[in-house]
Amino acid sequence: MRISVIGGTGLIGTRLVAQLIADGHDVVVASRATGVNSYTGEGLAEALAGAQALIDVSNSDYLDEAAANEFFYGSTLNLLTYGAAAGVAHHVALSVVGTDRLARTEGGYFAAKATQERLIRQSGRPYSIVHATQFFEFIANIADAGTDRNVVRLSRALFQPMAADDVAAAVATVAVGKPVNRVVEFAGPEQFRLEELVRRRLRDRNDLREVRVDPLARYFGTDLDERELLPGPDATIATTRYEEWIDAGGRPNVALEGTPA
Repeated sequence: MRISVIGGTGLIGTRLVAQLIADGHDVVVASRATGVNSYTGEGLAEALAGAQALIDVSNSDYLDEAAANEFFYGSTLNLLTYGAAAGVAHHVALSVVGTDRLARTEGGYFAAKATQERLIRQSGRPYSIVHATQFFEFIANIADAGTDRNVVRLSRALFQPMAADDVAAAVATVAVGKPVNRVVEFAGPEQFRLEELVRRRLRDRNDLREVRVDPLARYFGTDLDERELLPGPDATIATTRYEEWIDAGGRPNVALEGTPA
């Protein structure tokens, strides 16, 4: 199966490409690093030529709603248009658990992700949208976003993070299957408080920043209710636990294609 991976050189993209190649698929790695720009359309026709599936794991570097929305709107329209012209039979996009709820209540980056999802749903093209929880590899970025001087301020919201390898495996499985034309959710096997796991991750990295619970703290500009980052009851649960990921040499802060995830 020929599959084009948009954002194929990022945190999830590199793992996804490796998984698909190991499974015997013909993979096109498409990103700005390989001369493909989904926002401008540069290189898209060539990257999608002959592809049966398109997987979009690209992201925006912008948290501001207007800038992020401009990226996701333009990029998604291009992918849908070029994909239709190329005869792509399955459009797959990676998004975030809680996007719909956070878009309605808070806007910002999540409103832009909701725009991406809406364009895909309304396109008439066969699709699957994968909602994943936050990645273990992303925890240090959560700490950085909440840092004020040497103090990390976080809410007590619950989340259920998963390993990036598990995210990539989930996306690969969905992509090679039939389009489901809906959202499917994936999450890690354990629930944590944000401040609990960030504190553990900083300790594992010998990072001396203090972590404090702050009911006014925002998550990448967004207010969180306690359960807004949690998956629904039908989510598929990955197997890798946090301590297993650490024992396997969990890698901190691999370059991301964008910020929230």
